[in-house]
Amino acid sequence: MYKNFLMLLALLAGFTFSAAAQLKAVKAKKGYSYWVRTPENINKKEKLPVIIFLHGRSLSGHDLNRVKRYGVLRAIEKGKDLDAIVVAPQTSNGWDPDKVIDVLDQVLKEYPADEHRIYVCGMSMGGYGTMDVAGKYPDRIAAAVAICGGGTASYACNLTQVPLWIQHGSADRAVPASESKKIYNAIKKCNKKADATLTIIPGGTHGSVERLFHGEKIYDFMFRYSKDS
Repeated sequence: MYKNFLMLLALLAGFTFSAAAQLKAVKAKKGYSYWVRTPENINKKEKLPVIIFLHGRSLSGHDLNRVKRYGVLRAIEKGKDLDAIVVAPQTSNGWDPDKVIDVLDQVLKEYPADEHRIYVCGMSMGGYGTMDVAGKYPDRIAAAVAICGGGTASYACNLTQVPLWIQHGSADRAVPASESKKIYNAIKKCNKKADATLTIIPGGTHGSVERLFHGEKIYDFMFRYSKDS
């Protein structure tokens, strides 16, 4: 009753009431510190998918609050409700796939997570990180979305094992769209039937593509896939 009253007050005040009540900061002595968000009223008997979000260079450092400035956590703060465990680590110097997987393994130990439905997404430097995590650990990642980033060519053949949606703005001046095209072409060269899609967004800038995290399409794409299917 009281909770419903609070929700009504929030709506009357013009605010969006988010289901992201369970947000926890985990400070690490080594490796990456991270946020972990679980849906409200989590059922420990029901295993949930995991979305790992990797930020760009501008959010690097040792202040975890910076990680909420854009991306999946920002979308949740704005009202998006995701029936998933969201993990958002912070790096101070580029993304190390091994350290990202270390964070994932910690989450798998502590939460009712479905190891067959692990997804990774990110933008800018986080787009590169997304491709590197999926490329080094294709057996762990069910699907990935990389936005306004690029990839490491040596991982191209491994990336053919992971469903990918690569997106980039045509007007990106910070990271040219050619970076996404390069890794996409390398993947298709390794296996032309690879489940990889490249979308160039007409007029999209390095910042404007952040809106993709606030929509439904990238999540619908990722949730279609499971490692046990």
